[in-house]
Amino acid sequence: MAKKVVIIGSGLGGLSCGLILQREGFDVTVLEQSAQIGGCLQCFVRKGTKFETGMHFIGSAAHGQKMNTLFEYLGIADAIPLSPLDASAYNIITLGGQRFCIPNGHEAFVEQMGSYFPKEKDGLAEYMRIISEISACSTLNFLYSVERDRVLDTRYQTTSINEILDELFSDELLKNILVGDLPLYAAEKDKTPFSTHAFIMDFYNQSAFRVVGGSDLIAQALKNNIECLGGQVHARQKVSRIVCDEAVATGVETTDETFYSADYIVSTIHPNRFLELVDSRLLRPVFRTRINHLPQTAAGFVVYLKFKENTVPYMRSNYFGYRESSPWGCEHYTEAQWPKGFLYMHLCHEANPRFARSGEIISYMNYNDVAKWQHLPLGHRGDDYEDFKRHHAEQLLTLLEQHQPGVLDAIDSYYTSTPLTYVDYTGTEGGSMYGVAKDIGLGASGRVPYRTKIPNLFLAGQNVNSHGIMGVLVGSIVACSEIIRINHG
Repeated sequence: MAKKVVIIGSGLGGLSCGLILQREGFDVTVLEQSAQIGGCLQCFVRKGTKFETGMHFIGSAAHGQKMNTLFEYLGIADAIPLSPLDASAYNIITLGGQRFCIPNGHEAFVEQMGSYFPKEKDGLAEYMRIISEISACSTLNFLYSVERDRVLDTRYQTTSINEILDELFSDELLKNILVGDLPLYAAEKDKTPFSTHAFIMDFYNQSAFRVVGGSDLIAQALKNNIECLGGQVHARQKVSRIVCDEAVATGVETTDETFYSADYIVSTIHPNRFLELVDSRLLRPVFRTRINHLPQTAAGFVVYLKFKENTVPYMRSNYFGYRESSPWGCEHYTEAQWPKGFLYMHLCHEANPRFARSGEIISYMNYNDVAKWQHLPLGHRGDDYEDFKRHHAEQLLTLLEQHQPGVLDAIDSYYTSTPLTYVDYTGTEGGSMYGVAKDIGLGASGRVPYRTKIPNLFLAGQNVNSHGIMGVLVGSIVACSEIIRINHG
């Protein structure tokens, strides 16, 4: 009889783990607390227009590249229509009133950035050589074993992004441009390791795409494949407790008192939420304390824009705009300084669109700004909360208009989300956009393990291994390989 696996959470981590294990002959049940599956892959519709919530674009998805290979492995490549971003400017970084286009491809990148900064061209070539070397040595690129990460020079895992850039370049503007997309992984100065930057840079430099029709198509394709193989995915099933005996976890119980027995359990929710579900002496207090005190990435405020029909040309780039000359420290602000910067992008609603139907503006926002409303129910937080959202949306829209003149007149309506929204829909800690933060000061104590001290209880998702679609999928493969190895003895 097939061994039973219960997976907590139906985000990318939960669904990919579910599909991998179902294909390997396990009997999989994925449980999701919300009405909609997908976690950060979720989309929503307002006034007939679709908006994305988390997975806005993907990299390395051209034929033969690593993301395409993973999609093929999961059997979903044909179900995910992709639209390429502008290869000459997949990212646009605006700093100090100057605009810089970031192209795909190593050679194109060195040439383009070298045209902006001729004196730094040798350093740019060395920078891309290091990026390639780091990517080639990591399990994010080769799925052999977590042991392969040890081949990677630990210097790049224990040295901050800004320290390495200081060694390579003398031009401050160039160094700031190279981290102009740091909101994609919420990097922090003197904390985030250079290796994290290298993985992201290589991933999107290879190629960059949006999912035509929205990233929830990825979640639906994974769900369909799980169910076609005999597995189950249940929404509105919130796990209230992981049941353990003296030696192992025996199953999970949901809020409606349904018990799902399990030979293996994989939790893909935030580690802090996971710990709230487990009452077992096998998880020692020192482990709980360490996990509960891990730093979290910054939270965010989002304005979702519905455009008037045929008014805004579709933008095949991601636009990063900053008020000051540096992208660092936008998460640290006074009320008068907010917002220091933003990311603006469009959703690709059809293949080769001429005009955009919807767009989004994302900026950092501290959880403390909205904490006073945290105990009030979703949708019923009061007029002062609505006024707060309206005020901040208007500030962000005013800044966007300065960078994209005429956009305000093209907006039909808009909607907002705050760090509380992230808590409501993804269960993250403090509304953090990417969960647990990477911090060179913590070393090994800053890592979340795949395996717990409960021998049949595992962790996966964006808080284990690395953030982003690639990091989550590789983490799923590693976690599942541990289960498959144990099951085969």
